[in-house]
This record gives sequence, C-alpha cells and structure tokens, in this order.
Amino acid sequence: MKTSMIDTSKIEAMIAQLRTAATRPEGGVGPVQGEKAAAKVDFASAFKSALDQVSNAQNKSEELSKRFVIGDDSVSLSDVMINSQKASIAFQATVQVRNKLVSAYHDIMNMQV
Repeated sequence: MKTSMIDTSKIEAMIAQLRTAATRPEGGVGPVQGEKAAAKVDFASAFKSALDQVSNAQNKSEELSKRFVIGDDSVSLSDVMINSQKASIAFQATVQVRNKLVSAYHDIMNMQV
C-alpha cells in the first residue's frame, strides 16, 4: 500500500484561521474567505414574503381561470390546471405551517415554569 503525504499547508491555514477567530472579542467565526456573510432575516418579513407569494399564486390562478372561461385563446387548459394546483399546494403548505406554529405556541404556553 502506498501512503500519500498529508498536505500540512492546509492544516496550518486552518489553525491560523482558528487562532484569529479565537482572538476576536465576540468570539464568533467570520465568513470563509471569498464568501459574504448572510444577511439577517427578520422572521416577520420572511413570513410576510411567503404569504405574499401564496397570495400571488392564488391571484394568478384565478386570473388565468377567468381568462380561460372568457375564451382567451392564449390560455390553455393545462396552464390553468397547473397554476391551480400550484396555488393549492402553496396554500396547503401554508396551512400546515400555521398548524405547526399554533401547536408550538400551545406547547410553550403549557410548559411548567
């Protein structure tokens, strides 16, 4: 069996990164070289954005349905059905998330302090 040599330069670079991270006052680890730090996202804004996407999907589905019923030749039945299913799945997922949040809220409220 042939054993390969371990590249110590990578290990030394990692040790140097750990040492610099340990000397920081906040004690946190910064982003890896070449990567940007992820922007902090507020839960309320993320949730509102998700609800807006579901609402937009439902509005688009309803608009396509109306255009198909009127007789618009640019809208096919398959487009109407696909958008309807997308809106339905998005709504069902939203309801499931809501149910999980309500369940978590009840669990927290029933905890013994």
